[in-house]
Amino acid sequence: MNKPPYSPQFREQALAKVLARKNSTIDQVALELNINSGTLKSWLRSASRANKVTQQQVSKKASDWSLAERLLALQQTHALEPTELATWCRERGLFVHQLTQWSNDFCISPTSVSQHESQQEMRALKLKNQQLQSNLSRKEKALAEAAALLILQKKFQALLEDEES
Repeated sequence: MNKPPYSPQFREQALAKVLARKNSTIDQVALELNINSGTLKSWLRSASRANKVTQQQVSKKASDWSLAERLLALQQTHALEPTELATWCRERGLFVHQLTQWSNDFCISPTSVSQHESQQEMRALKLKNQQLQSNLSRKEKALAEAAALLILQKKFQALLEDEES
């Protein structure tokens, strides 16, 4: 059986994806990339032996980058050609799409974010208000029923006392 030819760039991107994974396993990443998990594990072992995978890459996931580090990365990669950008990303265990997402995150205006958050907050408050109104109505009905029963009980006791006297 012939092995599918994987380019060195694909191998490096696959290794970067394995190193940047959050809660997924190597098998899940392999399934996502449509390659055999044994192949991916073999590449990981080879990279470790060849010292291509540094401890910094293993410990520094894309989600661990601070806002300042992300901004600096965007500044450093702004004028790079696609091949240079891919190389820069591989060296740091990132993907180009992560840089694009970071750029989009920085470009979103704070007012649109705050408006969106305030709309969500308003919806949540309206829902909570409806629930509280429903509970209040139910409790008012229960209290009215209890008051009516208490009044009936007093009237019944008063009638019994009148008959005894």
